[in-house]
Amino acid sequence: MAFGTQDDTDEVMNEINMTPLVDVMLVLLIIFIITVPVMKHAVNVELPRASNEREQSKPETLRLSVDAQGQWYWNENRISDDDMLPRLKAQAANEPQPDLHIRGDRAVRYERVAQLMAAAQQAGLKKIGFITEPSP
Repeated sequence: MAFGTQDDTDEVMNEINMTPLVDVMLVLLIIFIITVPVMKHAVNVELPRASNEREQSKPETLRLSVDAQGQWYWNENRISDDDMLPRLKAQAANEPQPDLHIRGDRAVRYERVAQLMAAAQQAGLKKIGFITEPSP
């Protein structure tokens, strides 16, 4: 027996020893197996049922008409040029904003319809539509 020589058993081991890792994993598995059934025992509470959807309210529809003479009508009631903008601003402040439907006579000048659209835009109305008759 020589003290300065190396035996074959003294070599550095270049493989990972899996035994401690397996032991730790088995201990963790046992801990989880024991604790999961304990966590499932909870107090039974009857929870109330509620809907979390916001109520969808339909916006009203404003019908503005322009006849052949260029006069404006608010829901079939005659309205002057000076009253149009304040009424439109009051409607634009509502939540949700109403839909504006414009009905223009075939014989009316486009200028009057454009003035109505400009007043609606200035008041802050976002939804503007035109009512037409279908082709025969």
